[in-house]
Amino acid sequence: MIKLKNITKDYKMWENLICVLRWVNLEIKQWDFVSIMWPSWSWKSTLMNIIWMLDIPTSWNYEFDWINLDWLSEDDLSGIRWKKIWFIFQSYNLIPRMTVLKQVMLPLSYQWISRGKREELAIQALKKVWLEDKKNNKPNELSWWQQQRVSIARALAINPSMILADEPTWALDTKTWQEIMELLTQLNKEWKTIVLITHEHEVDAYAKRHILIKDWLIVK
Repeated sequence: MIKLKNITKDYKMWENLICVLRWVNLEIKQWDFVSIMWPSWSWKSTLMNIIWMLDIPTSWNYEFDWINLDWLSEDDLSGIRWKKIWFIFQSYNLIPRMTVLKQVMLPLSYQWISRGKREELAIQALKKVWLEDKKNNKPNELSWWQQQRVSIARALAINPSMILADEPTWALDTKTWQEIMELLTQLNKEWKTIVLITHEHEVDAYAKRHILIKDWLIVK
């Protein structure tokens, strides 16, 4: 599904060139459940943004579904992001004044789907995360774990092939993070590819395949 070959990423800060990724080679197969273990202080978001096609590496060869992304325009990349890959953010990224239902409907507005159909798909997604009864609530009326479930429902609504989860259990208690991981495990059983960034070994254990990155390189 995804092949990254010899990925490097440098940032220029004043007169210095800072390397944050060095010759990363990574393959993610369809229906994989992959965890990427990375010290919390590292540049983990850079790799996730590259996989999500938001950040362009310094040097790269990226294939998605056997298509080399070097040849695609920004519009083409945006189309893949909105239809095939969705990001579950560490900080949830919910809009404060928007109801839960509208939060989940929002990504669908970019897919030329009627309002009635968008609402139907959003409610179906909320049912999967047990939040249908909260559809008219706003984020400040929800617990942290409920807000995380909203972000997962937002991903489910567009029915992507792959879900990228950046520290999805951050700041959650033991019972709640276990529920979140069980939900991601169930989604993988329903033929979703899951890529999980974490620095917690208990969370990492849920994945089928484990990748360790250290000092900008994949070491295991």
